[in-house]
Amino acid sequence: MTDNTHSGALVSIGELARSTGLAVRTIRFYCDEGILESQRSAGGHRMFDADSATERLLLVRRLRALGLGLDSITDVLQEERSMTEVIAAESARLDIEFRSLAWRRASLRAMETAAPAQRAERLALLAAAQDGDAVHDCLVRFWRRILAPIPRCDSDMWVCWNVPEPPADPSVDEVVAYAELAALAADPGMNSAVRQQYWRHRPELIRDPRALYISMDNVIVDVVPLVAEGVRPHAGTELDRFVNAHADARGEHDSPRFREQLLIDATDSDHRIHRYWALTERFFGPRVTIGRAHNWLYNALANSTTSPIHGHPNQRSLP
Repeated sequence: MTDNTHSGALVSIGELARSTGLAVRTIRFYCDEGILESQRSAGGHRMFDADSATERLLLVRRLRALGLGLDSITDVLQEERSMTEVIAAESARLDIEFRSLAWRRASLRAMETAAPAQRAERLALLAAAQDGDAVHDCLVRFWRRILAPIPRCDSDMWVCWNVPEPPADPSVDEVVAYAELAALAADPGMNSAVRQQYWRHRPELIRDPRALYISMDNVIVDVVPLVAEGVRPHAGTELDRFVNAHADARGEHDSPRFREQLLIDATDSDHRIHRYWALTERFFGPRVTIGRAHNWLYNALANSTTSPIHGHPNQRSLP
């Protein structure tokens, strides 16, 4: 405050500007926005309570220095939200902004490191995946379409376990791999291939998809340790349970003929499926993916049949 102002005194907009260091036009703007109260003198000039106006303007100035917007500041001043709430909201907003900037930085570095002959292809790949959270949502929708007959309350845990979260600060390799996952999920042929792999031959005969899904999930849980231990695909309890789950779902019984039917038009060797799971392993680390467990069962099934069925002439193991 200036020397000629005191508690409870009214000051002009010019005096308030000098005492707070704010421009007159800024104070006038705050008045117009309802942030600062004033009253009119007999001559029609804005007058302010020296103490309360100074205190409020200093608070606004400090909150603005933290990057808070006027809407948030107004909410605090009008006691619609606490300072703790608006600061938490701004912090969360910055987290999102930093993630977006980190993603862009990794994408730019990915372009810098690309060989000249690869730059056009990489640019198209990265340009279609410039929001990691949006790509994650795309991958979630992809798997929900694959598991569409299953209620989301049952399938959401599976989806969460098998869809990698976008890294908060991705490396060049990670941003390229995540963008490639998005491209695979957007491929209509990939959707058909994965549905065929999961539901097998003639899925229209499946009477209770949910029951098959639960049975398959239980089998996968037991196959994962075998894959982790490097056990080669073989006939046995796990394969029998896999076949029985599909047979029961179709009202049939396990037999050599039925096992061969499960391999008709098999897509398990589709390079896109193998590529998808190889990419996810970059984010999951040593964890065995569902893709590797499925591949173990496919190879065990193919090894257990003797007739050459179209769709599995070249068995292939995921790395």
